[in-house]
Amino acid sequence: MCGIVGFVDKIKAKEKEKIVKDMAKEIIHRGPDGEGYYCDNVVALGHRRLSIIDVSNGCQPIMNEDNDKVIIFNGEIYNYESLKEELIKLGHEFRTKTDTEVILHGYEAWKDDLFPRLRGMFAFVIYDKKTKELVGARDHFGMKPLYYYFNDSEFMFASEIKSMLVHPNFKKEINTDALKMYLIFQYSVKEETFFKNVFKLKPGHYFHYKNNELEIKPYFELNYQEDTKKTYEEMKNELKSILEDSIYYHQTTSEVEVGAYLSGGVDSSYVVSVAKPDKTFSVGFSYEGFDETDLAKDLSNLLEIKNYRKKISPDDFFDALPKVEWHTDEPHANLSTVPLYFLSELTRKEVKVCLSGEGSDEMFSGYNEYNDPTLLKIYLKIPLFFRKFIRNICKHLPHFPGRNTLILYGLPFNERYIGHGTFMEPEDANKILAKDLKNNEKISDVLEPVYSKIKKADEVTKKKFIDFHFWLPQDILLKADKMSMAHSIELRTPLMDIDVFNFAKTLPNKYLLKNKETKYLFRDISKDKIPNEWAKRRKCGFPVPFSKWIREEKYYKKVKTMFEKDYVIKFFDQKYILKLLEDHYQNKVNNGRKIYNIYCFLIWYEEYFIKR
Repeated sequence: MCGIVGFVDKIKAKEKEKIVKDMAKEIIHRGPDGEGYYCDNVVALGHRRLSIIDVSNGCQPIMNEDNDKVIIFNGEIYNYESLKEELIKLGHEFRTKTDTEVILHGYEAWKDDLFPRLRGMFAFVIYDKKTKELVGARDHFGMKPLYYYFNDSEFMFASEIKSMLVHPNFKKEINTDALKMYLIFQYSVKEETFFKNVFKLKPGHYFHYKNNELEIKPYFELNYQEDTKKTYEEMKNELKSILEDSIYYHQTTSEVEVGAYLSGGVDSSYVVSVAKPDKTFSVGFSYEGFDETDLAKDLSNLLEIKNYRKKISPDDFFDALPKVEWHTDEPHANLSTVPLYFLSELTRKEVKVCLSGEGSDEMFSGYNEYNDPTLLKIYLKIPLFFRKFIRNICKHLPHFPGRNTLILYGLPFNERYIGHGTFMEPEDANKILAKDLKNNEKISDVLEPVYSKIKKADEVTKKKFIDFHFWLPQDILLKADKMSMAHSIELRTPLMDIDVFNFAKTLPNKYLLKNKETKYLFRDISKDKIPNEWAKRRKCGFPVPFSKWIREEKYYKKVKTMFEKDYVIKFFDQKYILKLLEDHYQNKVNNGRKIYNIYCFLIWYEEYFIKR
């Protein structure tokens, strides 16, 4: 796992070298084991290395045998040895044992057809010295980040935005157009980031850049093809084999020790039970209902694995937030990001590669939102215009059981479902925003390009499709990468694997959602490895008692001090957000999630536009 940076301009190679070194230094946490650079009169490439494979000889950039192509790479390719065998038969010669060199020769042999053949997590850029062209690609699901800065005269790219900010020609401007949807989604949802002219290369996409012309295309697109011919037992046995194969490759493709994150849930418990690493790592809070470390410890004891754990205090949490927002590059308000930061910090004291359970919920229908109650399924058969009528009535009534559900399901799918973090509508966001930033943008404006590809599918498939495009890459996988790399940890997610997906997309919903149980098939497989109590446990995630903490005077005042700062009026209706906080503190209503979204944005803004 590493960090990559680069840019194209007309200054001389020697001048480029100082700039690209400064850029790479900003992301030294992604690769503290080494550095390497390539500069000529066209391009500058930089690399920070976290050595995992071919530890002694795998320094980057790497060139091909003709020295006319150069690669910098961040990630791991789990099928690189089989690809290497093919390439050797085609006459390619290798100088190292790295997966990086396999990508380079693979591109020489297969050009853009290489990208869908790669099994792993990756972001890389290849420079052709003869044609002066750059080509870059990002993995199927977005496990590894790749950002680029592009305007009329500049092209830069990097694993993290912060490294581009030190380039003398980078113009740092905040993109306030991203703020409304951030408040709704809790993360930066648009292709253009919170920095103007900085974009995310989307998962499953690649680019070609030459003569200041940028072309971006997909090499992978999600699709679902339900298999109705195989029996349940056939699918169970086949999936079990695929999962164990994926865990094997994710664990063994390494020359250093591999540990595992472990919560009390079925996903990480299953990965640990199959991999059986020597060490597991867990964090929680000293607050009733917000700690699963005892469950993780119990399972580790059953499997005879050493478990390391840490309890996070509210002071720990608040003190870490500026560092967390710095590492996420853009404002990010998933509460679980902070415990993941501490979990990575704990892990790095023992190992530098770790397995985790991300991806299972999207693969196998694990979120409770996928399993609507029977009455709700019946309600959804009522024509939308009538549900809209009921919604409008309920919005003017005092709270009663089911009111919020009737309000939410009075909207069309592409206005009501944004993923696991739904808690605010566009009109709520407009109340929070400063007058100049209020607008008529709707959730459907963001979702429609994706939703249009799947609108005829069933409700569950629509939800998974949306989550794969938004929640998974821009929240779950982003925080997994950024928080682990903040502590120089290579985090691997064997359940989030292209081979696993290619089978999971064929599974009928009836095998995934049964009665009130989510990801039924996956839980059934896990029962062969872990106790039934762990296999059946409902999804909990990383619960964080933030809403409870800010009803304590100390933390209420901490947030209030931030909300009262002068610059806040540029972004928010200051009087309104202070009332949100006060009503929450007085226990009149639970505004905790809204408050946290606002608070995280302000911390991020201070880190990037005031302190630095």
